[in-house]
Amino acid sequence: QVQLVESGGGLVQAGGSLRLSCVVSRGFFNSYGMGWFRQAPGKAREFVAAINWSGERTTYTDSVEGRFTISRDNGKKTLYLQMSSLKPEDTAVYYCAKGPDGRSSYSRPLEYPDWGQGTQVTVSS
Repeated sequence: QVQLVESGGGLVQAGGSLRLSCVVSRGFFNSYGMGWFRQAPGKAREFVAAINWSGERTTYTDSVEGRFTISRDNGKKTLYLQMSSLKPEDTAVYYCAKGPDGRSSYSRPLEYPDWGQGTQVTVSS
């Protein structure tokens, strides 16, 4: 059973930065694309970013393009999301997810079979 554990969330002022981490254990990591999603209260879970197995290809939702950076360290089986210039509308629970194969082209939650428990990010104005 794959296990994904996020960390790094917290409370930050608008304009600040945070780095989220997601460690994958009990399963393969290096061969799979990974994604970050977020869910605000009362809203559907939405795609944030994805990365392919090698880290060479990334995709972002428009609202975070240029502010967030997804990356991975296959040696440490860890996924990262560097978030900068944070805005109050970025407030949400952030989830990492393991994709069905090595690509970075998946943006729908149903396409990801494995999920972490989430980490809260709160941006104050």
